[in-house]
Formats: sequence, C-alpha cells, structure tokens
Amino acid sequence: MSYRVPQHIDSNKIYIVNRSEIEGRLDPHFNKPLFTDMWNVLSHLSYRLSDLKSNSICIFSGITPKSGGDAYVQTEGIPFVRSGDFSETNIIDFSKLLQLKRDVHNNLMRNSQLKKGDLLIAIVGATIGKIGIYQYDREANINQAICAVRLKDTLNPYYVQAFFQTAIGQKIIERIKRPVARANINLDEVGSLPIPMPDLHIQLKVVEAFKRGIKAKDAKEQEAQRHLESIDTYLLDELGITLPEVHNELKDRIFLMKRSELEGRFDPTVYKDGVKLISPKWDNVKLSKVVFVNPSGAYKGKVIDTPISFVPMEVVDEIFSEITTMGEKTIAQSSGFTKFREGDLLWAKITPCMQNGKSAIAKDLTNGLGCGSTEFFILRPKDERLAIEYLHVILHMKCVRETAMLFFGGSAGQQRVPASFLENFNIPLPPIGKQVEIANHVYELRQQAKGLQEEGMRILEEAKLEVEQMILRK
Repeated sequence: MSYRVPQHIDSNKIYIVNRSEIEGRLDPHFNKPLFTDMWNVLSHLSYRLSDLKSNSICIFSGITPKSGGDAYVQTEGIPFVRSGDFSETNIIDFSKLLQLKRDVHNNLMRNSQLKKGDLLIAIVGATIGKIGIYQYDREANINQAICAVRLKDTLNPYYVQAFFQTAIGQKIIERIKRPVARANINLDEVGSLPIPMPDLHIQLKVVEAFKRGIKAKDAKEQEAQRHLESIDTYLLDELGITLPEVHNELKDRIFLMKRSELEGRFDPTVYKDGVKLISPKWDNVKLSKVVFVNPSGAYKGKVIDTPISFVPMEVVDEIFSEITTMGEKTIAQSSGFTKFREGDLLWAKITPCMQNGKSAIAKDLTNGLGCGSTEFFILRPKDERLAIEYLHVILHMKCVRETAMLFFGGSAGQQRVPASFLENFNIPLPPIGKQVEIANHVYELRQQAKGLQEEGMRILEEAKLEVEQMILRK
C-alpha cells in the first residue's frame, strides 16, 4: 500500500512525486504539484508547444565591469542597462543609466550588446521574471542580472513578452528559478522555457490586446502623477510662498552674507540653493519651537514583554507616505532600534531614502508603540499648535527634501541629514484649523492618485487575462 500525504497538509509544502515524473531537476520547488497542474494546461493547448532556444538566434547575458571608475564615463558613453532600469512597459530612462566607455563596450562586453527587438528577462534577485523589450535604435549593454533573447522571425518578441506576463507565463518562470538567498535562473533554463506557437497573425492579435491594456494603464498612471505633482503647487499657494527662480550666472554665484545669518554651515550652496519656507500670510517658526526631534520616553511605564509594532525602512511607501505593513516585536527586542509611539512622524534621514520621500505617520501601532530603522528621525509636536499631518505634508515637499540634501554629511552612499537641519528649519504655522484643512486636501489628492494607479493595474490584469484566454483558448 502506497503512502499518501494527509489531506490537511499543504500539498505545496509536503508532497510525493514519482521518480518517473522528475524532469531533470531534483529540488522540491521545481517539482511542486502547482507546476504539474500548469503542465496539464499546456499539454492540452490547440497550438504547438515549443521553447525559446529553438526560436532564438542567441541567448546571452552580460557582466558588471570591475569598480573603480575605469569602465564608466559621465557623458557620451554607452548606456548600461540593469534589471531595475527597464520597465515592463518597455520604457528606459537613458538619462538615469550608467554609461560605459566605448572601448569597454566594444571589447570586454562585446558579447552582451543589445539590438532593437531583444527580449529582456531579469534572471537574478528580487526582480526575477520581469520581462521587457529593448525597443530603441541606440547601442546599449547589459549586466549579469539580465538575459537577452534575440528571437527568430517565428516569434514576435511582444507576443513572448505578453505571454510571460500572464499568470501561467509567470508560473512557468517561477518554476525554473532557484529559491535560494539570491534567486537565479541560468541561460540554459531560459532557453528551455516553453511557449505556445500560434500563427503570427494570432500573435499580433495577442500583442494588440496587451498593448491596449498597457496604454490604458499608462494613461491612468499619468493622471495619477498629475495629481501627485499638483500637491506641492497647492501647498505653496496656500502658504503664499513663491520659490525663487534658479539663476546660475556668475553674479548669482557670488554673494555676501553676514556672519549672524549663518546657520551652522559655511558651505555656499546651502545659502545659495537652499529654500526657506517663509510665508507672508502666516506666522513662521523654527521646528525646534514646536517639535521634539527624536524624543525619548516612548515606552515609559511599560513592561519589557509588551508587544509593539516593528517598522523597517522598506515598508514605508515613498510615494503615498504611509506604512504598508508592520511586523511585531516586544519592548525587550527593541534594543538598537529607533523607538516611537502612536502619532509620531517617521522621516528618513539617509540617502537615497530621504530624497525619495520615505516618511509616514505611525498609526494603528500595537499597544500604541513601535520601533524601527535607526535611519528614521522621530518628530513629535510639543503642543496643540501643530498638527502632525500638516508637518508631514510640509516635510514631504520636494523643495524641502532638496534643501535637506545640501546638509548631507557622512561618506558617499551613507550620507545623512543631521538633526540640526530639522531643528533649525522654518515652517509656516497657520491656525490649527487651516493646518488640518491643508493636510486633508493633500490626503484626498494622494487617495485619488492611488485609486487611479489601482484602476490602471486592474485594467492591465484584465488585459493579461484576455491574452491568456486568447492563447489557451479558454
């Protein structure tokens, strides 16, 4: 009598597989029943099943040149594309890419040069399975975290991209990855990826359906971005502040200041390019007058086994300025972390988190208490003159974050804003009712933007489902 796994056990955690069913790999992840079900679907397709290798001219990956600066140039180099640089909507922002020296591109990396129409697949790390098309005429190169597939004319690259973005396509890629500390897929495994082979005119219909979804999603994203970009304009208008125009002529780069006007820093860029939010409409105060920076005593009177919330930096959303998820620790486990309580403002001080806008108000904490990254400043109003929600939207403004960057200290890659920047920073202080009105309006703009983004994602998921149904003929 053969052994059977009890029904109450998750079949994707503990399962039995016959030796005859094993296909080249012995690791449990590859042989999960979840993937066996996927093969049952693929085996009943009306279209012939093939693989990428049989339909490609070449499959290749790149390398990362040794550090030290000898491989890169600031301008007029060859764009170096990494897995975080391309999007699944096939957009690459070349202005943000590293640039290789031409001789490095032509010699050291001659085997990983991209051509228009190459399929790009992320094969290492957190972005594994991300897939796009290099749709540009300009030269470029890739690193080892990307695999490029140059297809024969039997497959439209946009069709391949659409298929592997469907639920079953992502499951196919998920199967072959190695779920180790740094997940990866090798080039032979990419070549083994199965793909249905409808006629080219059917492939084009799939592409058209997928591109409609992408276009509709992009339109929603752009509308959401307009909402987000309107926030700072709204704030400046409400505060009656007009930012100075940027001039870089010689006469604007040479200026005089009284010693009494210096605020702890002697570097000229702080005073030339820094923004002061001085409102002609409302009272203006230094933050230190109305805010505690890194206050102590958050856990006063609590026993050490009290459960509290845990907020690492990565769970703070930089776009909508909110905590997405929270873990849990006890007060005894909070040693070495930043401590805070319900209603405190968490504001990142380290690069690049600060300039990206990572900040959030601590809400719905376990027992009203929390701990988190040491790279947070904790801000707490001293009294009822200041609404924490108002302070949050002010400190999230782009001009404030850009000014904070001028005060960075520390080594490259580990630069931080000093507490003195916040303590000495000026903010307008309208009546509390006006502060709440301003904060509520910003919240509504962000919620509208979030709703548009979610609607865009829903449209794209519907397009993926349509594509899957077209290919699988459901």
